[in-house]
Amino acid sequence: MKKFSRKDALKLMGLAGIASIGGTLINKVYGRDMKKNTTEDDRYSIKNITKLPDTGTWPTKDPFLFCVHHHDVYPAANQNLGPNASLFGRDIGQDFSNKDGWSMYHGSIIPGFPRHPHRGFETVTIVEKGLIDHADSLGAAARYGNGDVQWLTAGNGIQHAEMFPLFDTVNTNSIDFFQIWVNLPASRKRVKPYFSMFWADQVPVINIQDSNGRMTEITVIAGQHGSNKPPSPPPDSWASDSNNNFAMWIIKLQSNAEWILPATSSTANRSLYVVNGTGIKIGTQLINVRNQVELIPDCDVTVTDTDGGTKLLLLQGEPIAEPIVKHGPFVMNTQSEIRQAYYDYQNTQFGGWIWGKDDPVHGKEFKRFAKLVDGREEQPG
Repeated sequence: MKKFSRKDALKLMGLAGIASIGGTLINKVYGRDMKKNTTEDDRYSIKNITKLPDTGTWPTKDPFLFCVHHHDVYPAANQNLGPNASLFGRDIGQDFSNKDGWSMYHGSIIPGFPRHPHRGFETVTIVEKGLIDHADSLGAAARYGNGDVQWLTAGNGIQHAEMFPLFDTVNTNSIDFFQIWVNLPASRKRVKPYFSMFWADQVPVINIQDSNGRMTEITVIAGQHGSNKPPSPPPDSWASDSNNNFAMWIIKLQSNAEWILPATSSTANRSLYVVNGTGIKIGTQLINVRNQVELIPDCDVTVTDTDGGTKLLLLQGEPIAEPIVKHGPFVMNTQSEIRQAYYDYQNTQFGGWIWGKDDPVHGKEFKRFAKLVDGREEQPG
């Protein structure tokens, strides 16, 4: 993998086939009985179940291209905002080892992803814990986390860096976030790049109580839930058109809680990822942690925690249904467009780089902020 790409991760995209869950093979053919004891409610709720890999990217469905869950528990910080620990034995610049519970990724001093280009899609970064330092070729910068979301339309081309500075010099430093890539249709792949921040206090968090008093918490990053609306997606995003039935939610069920996912359009792709916890039950189907469940979209789905609490990620949207050609950090519709992307990047650097180094961070003060392209500065409320 070159420094600016995530090629190895992209190779993992599109995983499919037969998944093994708890020793039982699940037939991934729509409409066919999945198990001998499958009941009607199972058959009309679940399309496929796919085991997620232990590391790397998760399989996604159109309009999504890529989903990865980063969870690292770093040691105490050194004076350079990196881990106060030996890096011996790590492939620095390419460390995805999870050795001792953490990785440096492409970072050499501070963990993270030094500058790299993108064209033709969007990145959505949902940070539940820890901070990320962003810098890009538009001149925008941010330090965000602890519930914040960054939504970046790469469009015609952008370079950015995503570094994970560590601040606690006594205790461990944890980071927990999702990064999701959303495709752009051919008509919008060359739009002007767009940078936006959703601060934690702007993102709706809904608590729903079941008949037994147990709670389910839903964080709505995109897609309306009842009367609860998140901030508007970037204007050229596939998510910006309500007809695309786009949704990204994080769902946290208390122990034994029951929650109903309401039906959506029959043509949408809808996946639930069982991120961590004890697992869920849909009908009579038990689904362990670290599995993707593709759901039949136009029916209500009752989800029950299996005792202990479970976190889920929902990704949903109408498919763009266009050819996808991807290479490294670029996602286009044809091979010639990929070649053009590399040519343009080599010749324009997508606006250049003003930050002096490939892995910039924004000082030692634990303070969230965003500096926008027009020079305005934002801070969370």
